[in-house]
Amino acid sequence: MKWAAGIDKLSLGLYLLICSFAVANIYSVDQALGQKQFFFFMISLFVGIVIFLSRSNFFENFSGIFYILGVLLLLGLFPFGTEILGQKNWYKFGGFTMQPVEFAKIGTALMLSNYVSGPDFNLKHKKSLRTAFFIIGIPAIIVLAIPDVGSLLVFSAFLIALYREGLSGWLFGIGLLLVSVFLLSLAIDPLYIAITVLLIGGIFVFLNYRKISWNVISIGMLVGSVGILCGIAFAGPVILEKLPKHQRERIEVLYKGERAFRDTSGYNLLYSKTAIGSGGFSGKGYQQGSVTQGKFVPEQETDYIFCTVGEEWGFVGSTLLILAYTIFIARIYYLAERQKTAFNRVFGYCFASILFVHFAINIGMVMGLFPTVGIPLPYFSYGGSSLLAFSIMAFIFFKLNYNDRNSLV
Repeated sequence: MKWAAGIDKLSLGLYLLICSFAVANIYSVDQALGQKQFFFFMISLFVGIVIFLSRSNFFENFSGIFYILGVLLLLGLFPFGTEILGQKNWYKFGGFTMQPVEFAKIGTALMLSNYVSGPDFNLKHKKSLRTAFFIIGIPAIIVLAIPDVGSLLVFSAFLIALYREGLSGWLFGIGLLLVSVFLLSLAIDPLYIAITVLLIGGIFVFLNYRKISWNVISIGMLVGSVGILCGIAFAGPVILEKLPKHQRERIEVLYKGERAFRDTSGYNLLYSKTAIGSGGFSGKGYQQGSVTQGKFVPEQETDYIFCTVGEEWGFVGSTLLILAYTIFIARIYYLAERQKTAFNRVFGYCFASILFVHFAINIGMVMGLFPTVGIPLPYFSYGGSSLLAFSIMAFIFFKLNYNDRNSLV
């Protein structure tokens, strides 16, 4: 059919495949929740059709309104939000709940795409860089104040889109270095880290003594950098001790193992690993997982849904699911790079990067490679607002790509 020529069948097919497999796995854990998720999936498809029928520039023209609505929804949590699992980041309407941060990500992606695609945008200018960070920072600060650390991490995904548009890679390198020093300070004596930083700084000066024009500014930058790294090293253990007990233990689980906290913060991870490991190569079979069917893993239908896949479908099923996500995310990046307009390209990068951060952190969390935070697996974890929000992002990009493919420009 001619009208379907611009639809990317691979990305749409992967979306339908992941969502369908998700409904089946949630149904395996809890039949009532599985039926609800199927209902949310049907709603998401209906909304997707509505998006496809919208005007070509609708989301670009109204990006500011979507952004403001997202920020207002976040602010509304403080007086009207409902606390669930220790976080006041939900609205409750009768038997249904909504997590507004998922929709705030859509508004932020649209607003950032609109601004970056403007004629006056240039990341080499400080004004453009400040404005871009301001767009990302407003909802991020509100999320931090809730507090919702998991969702806050996801806002770093927008930096990947900015990197594609010219943001210096040094920012990522510096951020990675600071985080690495902080994490190392929790497992190694900070004094050893400080000595190592000083030695590396000394070697750098020795190797570049004649290459760099050493003046007050360059010396000050070097001394300042070494001082900041040493300061972070010594501040790490102090910050860890100031955290609430459950957050501190979630980080310590990475160093001491989940068995040291098997009755508290390590409980989820312990049984999650047990479920995944018991699946073996081909899995125990649908609805045959003893750990998941026994409800041993809390939140196994939401943040820890991947352990159900590991136990029932084994290494083969887990690998195929990871492969499906990898291809889907890579396909979105590929299509985003092919877009004729900057707005389409930036939104595609925002969408793919949000998916990537969610996917990487959730899988790492379930396997014990990342601390437990409240981040769902996109399209897979139970939750109507999460599925709908991710589906809206997907169909907005499908629509943008469809318009781009059928454009004569």
